[in-house]
Amino acid sequence: MSSSNVAGATEPCRVGGVLGPRVQRTQRCWISVGSNQARESSIRAGLQALRAAFGPLTVSPAYETEAVGFRGDPFLNLVVGIDTALPVGQIVERLRAIEDAQGRVRGVDKFAPRTLDLDLLTRGDAVGIIDGYALPRREILDYAFVLGPLAAVAPAERHPLDGRCYAELWRLMQRQTGPLRRARWQFQPA
Repeated sequence: MSSSNVAGATEPCRVGGVLGPRVQRTQRCWISVGSNQARESSIRAGLQALRAAFGPLTVSPAYETEAVGFRGDPFLNLVVGIDTALPVGQIVERLRAIEDAQGRVRGVDKFAPRTLDLDLLTRGDAVGIIDGYALPRREILDYAFVLGPLAAVAPAERHPLDGRCYAELWRLMQRQTGPLRRARWQFQPA
């Protein structure tokens, strides 16, 4: 298989008949966004930072969900789409920097309150461990607070491994989880 057929692969660039450096193709990436501390301001600032880092955003509705795995205040959750040619490792580095700028405290406990949580869900149809990061992110099929917003904003897109569209996956999950509660607060771009 040539590198041009591999998801997220680079393609050679011809400059004046000479094969030039490889360039990444722009891919649609979906990012899960969540917060249960200073929720509205943390998410608003996080989305502004995402826009500054990656350009225009596609933003799902926000949903209010109970904390999973620990006792804590409810979360606001949504999904954001970006288009970028950056490799997975650089995308994840930028997401971590945005979380840190919003006061994200990292500890040994995976399930804990947080000001901002940004998780790369997909990069195009990439599958596997890329730059040490597993894609697509398993949580898409595990948690309503991830799949629901993704299905709301990208209903016809297909899960890179499962092959079914997000709307169909969400219909099936809702039979067990019920619908999500749309939050009163919704992101309004400036």
